[in-house]
Amino acid sequence: MKNGEIVQARNVYERAVEKLADEEDAEQLFVAFAEFEERCKKMERARCFYKFALDHIPKDSAKDLYRKFMAFEKQYRDKEGIEDAIVGKRRFQYKDEVRKNPWNCDAWFDYIRLEESVGNKGRIREVSERAIANVPPAEEKRYWQRYVYLINYDLYEELDAGDMERTRDVYRECLKLIPHEKFSFAKIWLLAAQFEISQFNLKGARQILGNAFGKAPKDNIFKKYIEIELQLGNINRCRKLYEKYLEWAPENCYAWSKYAELERSLAETERARAIFELAILDIWRRDWWRDPNLYWRLPRGKPIGRTENLILEISWFRESMGNKDSAFAEDV
Repeated sequence: MKNGEIVQARNVYERAVEKLADEEDAEQLFVAFAEFEERCKKMERARCFYKFALDHIPKDSAKDLYRKFMAFEKQYRDKEGIEDAIVGKRRFQYKDEVRKNPWNCDAWFDYIRLEESVGNKGRIREVSERAIANVPPAEEKRYWQRYVYLINYDLYEELDAGDMERTRDVYRECLKLIPHEKFSFAKIWLLAAQFEISQFNLKGARQILGNAFGKAPKDNIFKKYIEIELQLGNINRCRKLYEKYLEWAPENCYAWSKYAELERSLAETERARAIFELAILDIWRRDWWRDPNLYWRLPRGKPIGRTENLILEISWFRESMGNKDSAFAEDV
């Protein structure tokens, strides 16, 4: 075939692809075009066209195309080329799976890991962005658990790449999307706050944790926020946080005892005593309102199960003070 005929034939193939690429039997056209380039000794053009075709034809309609492509790579490429062909086949498989079910997080994970094995950061980001763009279709926690895990995986990649602004944007968008009035995830709040701390943005971290209190208060969030402020030496903030904690969960013996322990560590004996007294009074009062006959049925001197830890804390408090507060413990 002469050069002029080759150019003319190539133009015909290109026009045919433009018009017929979306037809059901387009596979035959793609194979014919690739084989034409192969006969013309244009191996890179043939290879590019095979890859282009594999990206545009559904997997179940591309069996012959895959077979031809693998044969082409075995004939004209070395081991690296064959591995590329295998990666391409797996890539097409995952693309087909997520096309059929965009909320298949397991398929997205496999797809992202495949791109990681190749090492193309641009493609890794492109696949990750497509994955997290598929917000779960229902406000059910079982759907969102995998989705949040997928976001965490994506964030790990962004941190590894050093793109802090995009990391911040992903956290912000994720927290905006989660239906907190139905369920929430303490971990995503904490990760977002820890990220801001790593960027020396303490104000941003406090704002995130404050929003968590308002939208989805959880034990872990209170504990972590208090831990952060304690490490910074902000005692008054710790006190305010304990007050919010107990306002949210007044029956939480752990919170009461940790609050008293804080005051005790600061040698604030009177404050620690007042917290213990308030804890016992508040918890027993709540139990009494639930069952006024409860205390008449208890053996004399036996504490209620929910307050046993507090009784032990008070005993420890008395001993640590050298029995100076025995009257307080006896009164309780």
